Amino acid sequence: MSSTTLSAVPTERSLDWVQRLIGIDTTSAVSNRPLIDLIAAELRRHGVEPILVSDDEGSKLNLLATFTPPDGSTAGGVMFSGHTDVVPVDDQDWSSHPFTPEIRDGSLYGRGTCDMKSFIGIVVAAIPDIVARPLAKPIHFAFSYDEEVGCIGAAGLVEEVVSRNLRPDVCVVGEPSEMRVIRAHKSMNVIRVDLHGVSAHSSLTPQGVNAIEYGAELIRFVRSTADELRASGPYDDAFDVAWTTCSVNLVSGGIAVNTVPEDCSITFEFRSISSAGAADLLERFAAEANRIENLMQEENPSASVTMHVSASVPPLETDANASAAALVEQWGGRPSDEKVAYATEAGMFASIGVPTVVCGPGSITQAHAPDEYVTLDQLAQCEQFVRNVIAHARA
Repeated sequence: MSSTTLSAVPTERSLDWVQRLIGIDTTSAVSNRPLIDLIAAELRRHGVEPILVSDDEGSKLNLLATFTPPDGSTAGGVMFSGHTDVVPVDDQDWSSHPFTPEIRDGSLYGRGTCDMKSFIGIVVAAIPDIVARPLAKPIHFAFSYDEEVGCIGAAGLVEEVVSRNLRPDVCVVGEPSEMRVIRAHKSMNVIRVDLHGVSAHSSLTPQGVNAIEYGAELIRFVRSTADELRASGPYDDAFDVAWTTCSVNLVSGGIAVNTVPEDCSITFEFRSISSAGAADLLERFAAEANRIENLMQEENPSASVTMHVSASVPPLETDANASAAALVEQWGGRPSDEKVAYATEAGMFASIGVPTVVCGPGSITQAHAPDEYVTLDQLAQCEQFVRNVIAHARA
């Protein structure tokens, strides 16, 4: 790490960029284009043309940009990665407007302050420093859409990284880790099961097939699986939650109290401590969905159950001895052996062979919460970290 004395507060330029990004509502339900357009304009102002990859509707954008050495090489170097979307603020009790950043008592408040516009803002604020003198290794930006709803945008982003043969030596995903170097996190898998039964008047239940009641069997199975994994493992005590977890989080169905429900939709997730565990669990849940479908079809052959994996984020499993982790610590990331239960896009970059760690300002306990904040000291630490990365890219 640089011997430069750390300031307790970030520079005005970094703070300005962070506040500008927070002021743009990029809740996953709306477009992130205004934010991407702002960053793209700053890149172009400094002579770098970004690569923009849109979703199918053209309403949301990923951004990929590379600052190259004089020889124009794009392979290798360091990648800064972050997601541009934020979670909703609906029904949360905020002390200030969530999209009007406010500094109080040494902290910056607003939606996205820690998750994760502060990291992106500090990286973008560093563009003038990146282009000020020639680089020896490239520096890449990779900013995605819709991470908060299943890392949807990152799928296209990593495809672009592969197709352009960028092969970064290390990728830093700036999710809030209090600037600790996180080498491992769980997978995240979201599954939707749609049960289609047969509607009937509730006084004539034998003529119907009750989709909600069969859905309840699936819910009970998910819970019993979660209980089994908690009681019997496997375990990895390095994780903050040491076992694979499962939970049913969304249920819908029925149209009236006097009607046998024809449809029921159940969405659940599980977070596995290993890739192998994720594959095994998917098989177990598919087998249970098939069993329930057979039971429903015994009542009426027209009944059906379909299972769809809505999102699947691979785990991050960077080895403790990996040079990527050592480099990030050298740049100012705090050494840590902790593994975390939350999932990030880091697993997706790692899955294409890019050595990846999580390291960013702010605490995960603030992410998604009302009055979300990041301390100014954390911003200053991140700012120095980015300076150290730029110095490395020139060496």
